[in-house]
Amino acid sequence: MAEEKRDYYEVLGVSKTADEAELKKAYRALAKKYHPDMHPGDKEAEQKFKEASEAYAVLSDPDKRRQYDQFGHAAFDGTGGAGGFDFSGMDMGDIFGDLFGDLFGGGRSRRSYNGPMQGANVRTGVRITFAEAFTGCEKEISINQKDECANCHGTGARPGTSPETCSKCGGRGRVVFTQQSLFGMMQSEQACPDCKGTGKIIRNKCPQCSGTGYTTSRKKISVSIPAGIDDGQVVRLRGQGEPGTNGGPRGDLLVEVNVAPDAGFARQDMDIYSMANISFAQAALGGDIRVRTVDGEVIYSVKPGTQPGTRVRLKGKGMPSLRNRGIRGDHYLTLNVQVPTKLSEEAKRALREYDAVTGNTLGQSPENSESASGSRSKAGEKGKKKGFFDKLKENFEE
Repeated sequence: MAEEKRDYYEVLGVSKTADEAELKKAYRALAKKYHPDMHPGDKEAEQKFKEASEAYAVLSDPDKRRQYDQFGHAAFDGTGGAGGFDFSGMDMGDIFGDLFGDLFGGGRSRRSYNGPMQGANVRTGVRITFAEAFTGCEKEISINQKDECANCHGTGARPGTSPETCSKCGGRGRVVFTQQSLFGMMQSEQACPDCKGTGKIIRNKCPQCSGTGYTTSRKKISVSIPAGIDDGQVVRLRGQGEPGTNGGPRGDLLVEVNVAPDAGFARQDMDIYSMANISFAQAALGGDIRVRTVDGEVIYSVKPGTQPGTRVRLKGKGMPSLRNRGIRGDHYLTLNVQVPTKLSEEAKRALREYDAVTGNTLGQSPENSESASGSRSKAGEKGKKKGFFDKLKENFEE
C-alpha cells in the first residue's frame, strides 16, 4: 500500500489562507535546506525536497490550488472529480529560476541578458608602514587595466564591419533547453553557446584587440589611504575595475592594505599596546620616563611602588577612527621592571642593607639574621645621611 501523502499546507508549514508571498517564502526555506545538490546521496533530503516542490507547484497555481482545496490529493491521482493531474508535464522552470537563481547562479530571469552589465571588480594590494597607517598617505600602484580598443571603439569587429545578431538566440544571449528532472521534463535557460551570452557574433575580428573590444596596458594609479586604516582592510576605487559590457559601467578596483608590523607597537582595533622598561629604583620611588607613542615621545610619571607588569592607559594616544579623525583609541603601556644582572660591590652592600632595613631575612642563616637585626638602627642612621635608594641609583650598572 502506497504511503499516504501529507497535506500540502502542512508540508510547507503554512495556513490554508497563506498568500503567494508566504508560500514562496516557506518553499524557499525548505528548498535551501533540502536541495539534493546540498545533500548528495541523502535520500531523505531528496524526498523532502521533492515533497516540498510538489506542494509548492500545486499551491502556487491558483487553478490547481482550488482543485486541491476541493478534492485533496485525489484531484491529481486520477480518482477525484478533477480528473487527475500529471506532474510530468509541469514546467518547473519559472519556479526554479525564481527561487534558486540566488543559490546556484542559474535559473530563469525575465531581464534582458545582453543588456548593459557592470564590469568585474579587480583586486590588488599595497604595503604601508605602521606610521603611514596612523597618518594616512598617498600611494601609487601599478596595475594592468583594460580600456576600450581605439581601433574598433569597443565593438570587437574589424573597422568597416559590424557584429551580427546571433541567429541561435535572436540576440537575447540566452537559449531555453529542456531536461529530465525529479519531476519530469523541466525547462531552463543558459548562456547561448554560439555568442557566449553576448547576443552578437563577430565574423571579422579587430586585429588590434582580437575581437574582445578592449586592449590592456600598464597604468599607475594614485590611492589615498585614510588615517586609521588597519591591516587587511580594503580601499575601493570606483570605476577603476574591468570595463562593463554592452555599455555597462566599469567595475571597481579593490586595494587591500597590508600594514607592516612595528617592533615597538601592537594594535587591536583603535588601541595601541607597547612596553616600557623601568629600573627597580624607578618602580619603587617613581619618576619620569620617556615613552614612544605614535605622536612622538611623551613624558609619563611612574607612580612610587609600581609593580612589575602594571598596565597604564595613555588616553587618546591610539589610532584615529576611519569615520571620524577626531575620535582616537588609547595607548596601553605595560611597565616592565628590569632586574639588574651586574652590580658593583657597593650596590650589593646597598641591597643587603635594604633587606636589613625592611626586615627581609629570607635565605639568611640565624647568625646573619641577628647581625642584620642588630644593624637596623645603624642602617637607619646611615639612611638619614644618604638615602638608600640614592645610593642604589648611583651604584646600579647595566
